[in-house]
Amino acid sequence: MGSSFRRSSVRSTLLALGIAATTITAVFISAPASSQNTVPSIAQVPTSTATLSDVSSDYWASPFIQALASRSVVTGFPDGTFRPNQPVTRAEFAVLIQKAFNQNPVRQLSAGGFSDVPANYWAAAAIQKAYETGFLSGYPGNVFRPNQQIPKVEAIVALTSGLRLTTSDAASNVLSTYYTDASAIPSYAVNNVAAATQANIVVNYPNVQQLNPLTPLTRAEAAAILYQALVKQGQLQPLASNVAATNYIVGRTAGTTPTGTDIVSLAASSNSFTTLTSLLKTAGLTDTLQQAGPYTVFAPTDQAFAALPAGTLQKLEQPENREILIKILRYHVLPGQLTASQLTNGQIKTIEDTPVNIKVDQAGNQISVNDATVIQANVQASNGVIHAINQVLIPPNVIGQLSPGGTNPGNTTGEVTPGRTTLGGPSYIGVGGNIGLLGTNALSVGNFSVISKIGLTRNISVRPSAIFGDNTLILVPVTLDFAPQTSAEAAGRRFPIAPFVGAGVAIDTTNETDLALLLTGGVDVPLGSRFTATGAVNAAFFDETSVGLTLGVGYNF
Repeated sequence: MGSSFRRSSVRSTLLALGIAATTITAVFISAPASSQNTVPSIAQVPTSTATLSDVSSDYWASPFIQALASRSVVTGFPDGTFRPNQPVTRAEFAVLIQKAFNQNPVRQLSAGGFSDVPANYWAAAAIQKAYETGFLSGYPGNVFRPNQQIPKVEAIVALTSGLRLTTSDAASNVLSTYYTDASAIPSYAVNNVAAATQANIVVNYPNVQQLNPLTPLTRAEAAAILYQALVKQGQLQPLASNVAATNYIVGRTAGTTPTGTDIVSLAASSNSFTTLTSLLKTAGLTDTLQQAGPYTVFAPTDQAFAALPAGTLQKLEQPENREILIKILRYHVLPGQLTASQLTNGQIKTIEDTPVNIKVDQAGNQISVNDATVIQANVQASNGVIHAINQVLIPPNVIGQLSPGGTNPGNTTGEVTPGRTTLGGPSYIGVGGNIGLLGTNALSVGNFSVISKIGLTRNISVRPSAIFGDNTLILVPVTLDFAPQTSAEAAGRRFPIAPFVGAGVAIDTTNETDLALLLTGGVDVPLGSRFTATGAVNAAFFDETSVGLTLGVGYNF
């Protein structure tokens, strides 16, 4: 057994170990990382109309236009304008219908199609689909009149026909209740307008009681009624009751305005934030967010909380994990009021004293917060503003405590539980490669390796690995794991890194098995909830000291 080595060799090796370990962080920060596997929200709403120069954030139809722009149902013009007051033609409305809905055909267009819609006409496919799904019809003489401006009432008839909406009450009673110009509605459209009214599809600006049924539909009005139709289908969330645009939705349910207009009251009044409201009460933060502030809150929807790894939400609701819950919720709150147009690229410190990374995509008209996307912006409260997001934000220093396979995140005891999550993150098994730095055995040359981490206590792990070469080398270090720390930004993201150091035994599996002291040090880098990147410098003290750098990716368990 090789058990002797010179003190100078030890000193030089430890120096190399320290220098190399400090460089691992840079290696992993520069490498791209996988984002969490999440499903985007169907109600994805952009947060800025900066690319639409004629649609300001306070424009009456801005929330409708933003929502449909994010789904590519509506788009701007090459000069950066939206032209909200420009009339919509029948061909253009057919295209909007094609983009907004995915209905099954109910009839078939004849082989020749409409006589005034050539096969190579730019909107021919959309017109055919709008006809076959029951939204739009032609005129006598087998014509469609694609370039004719569509009156508002015809657009309403198209939506109710395609969505198969009917009225449950006498149409005349419905219309006389809501419209001062009900008598101007054509007789063929009376039932359709009544059905659309009861479904909250009709939007009238500036006078909610005046339909103006025969005036051409504008692009802004088209966005508004299409948005409301998608709400009726359950594909979009209703606008928050304090958004000014709701004042123009005909027949919106009375009494939806919350008794309070602070951030907590608004969240409690919405069907999208029931989980968030409950957790704020559990954490005792409701009083804080009802104070004058002002605050900016990135509010995860119920779907965002439901997408957390199994069991995570239940853990956060347990009394012993209240401090972790408080850290997470405070990580969603910024001091001061920042509307979508005021958010800029870079880091902003939360009231948890840990920054989030804001990324504004002007071209895509979206704002991201870490890996989350803002799906509805600028819900105005009396003490700040709410931006709904589609993922829960997890502070770097609690990521490991909430990963799958971890034990109770509030467990601070030294109880040994093999395979548990430690301060540094979850246990894992994976593959990697070794880069030789010093020596002559498998550790000192480039070789394939298998890596693993098995958590034992909150701070301690054993990390068995094997380096395959001419002579396979087995490494069995026991490490002290530290909590993740936020690293520098890379590729638009902030990477939490969890250092570890330890010692153990290196086993050289030659004809005569040789054992040696092993020293190790490195970092784990969580890549979402399922994978962890890792890097470690290993020094084995056989008769000749060997040093290698192992880099790999593990699957969390």
